[in-house]
Amino acid sequence: MDIITINHLVKVYNGHKGANGVTAIDGMNLNVEKGEFVGIMGPSGSGKTTLLNILSGVDKATSGEVIIDGQDITKLTKDQMALFRRERIGYIFQDFNLLDSLTLRENIALPLILDKQSPNEIEDKLAPLMQFLGIFDLKDKYPYHISGGQKQRVAAARAIVNEPAVVLADEPTGNLDSKSANQLMSTIASLNEQWGSTILMVSHDPFAASFCKRIIFIKDGNVEMEIRPAGDRKQFFDQILEAQSVIGGGRA
Repeated sequence: MDIITINHLVKVYNGHKGANGVTAIDGMNLNVEKGEFVGIMGPSGSGKTTLLNILSGVDKATSGEVIIDGQDITKLTKDQMALFRRERIGYIFQDFNLLDSLTLRENIALPLILDKQSPNEIEDKLAPLMQFLGIFDLKDKYPYHISGGQKQRVAAARAIVNEPAVVLADEPTGNLDSKSANQLMSTIASLNEQWGSTILMVSHDPFAASFCKRIIFIKDGNVEMEIRPAGDRKQFFDQILEAQSVIGGGRA
């Protein structure tokens, strides 16, 4: 069953003072099934960030359909989209976006608190998730007390604590060293495999992308190709590198 369906998506950014507009997404069609772990890759300027912004409701499509969990989000008002985003979309940011004034436990619980869930309900959801991610013993610490890799695991916990329809990840390993990146991607893959989270991740990093189950390559605002692993993760990494060499550059 598809959790994301994109039909004939177009996004044009209008030019200023008579300049021509820029087409960032050009008639894109894309489907993501429930439970998939999909990577989005492509050259700089290919439309990856624009796509993520539209899926998260940060940006509005010029035309086309974007159906998430049965709801065409292009038809939602600003307030409706804010509620839909809070309830049905999780987001893992490159720069963590944790609140330094809150403990790690409070950061993760924030979506549940906003939904006015009871303390018992919140605790029932937080404890097993933090145990699974290996951050339970850190629950009373603050973001400035922990490493970047630990911060990103906290961000991942916050993204899935309210069981969203889809988790969007924007270059989640971008600010991490190689060891932390490996640990984080193993964690995200486990969330997909063991918790059943549907994950759509934008990345330029072949290593991070090799944890995905499918990679969609975008160029000039449209889907150029897609690949699935034909062997183990090392072989998939090599497939990704080969595909990147074929795709080449796009708009700057």
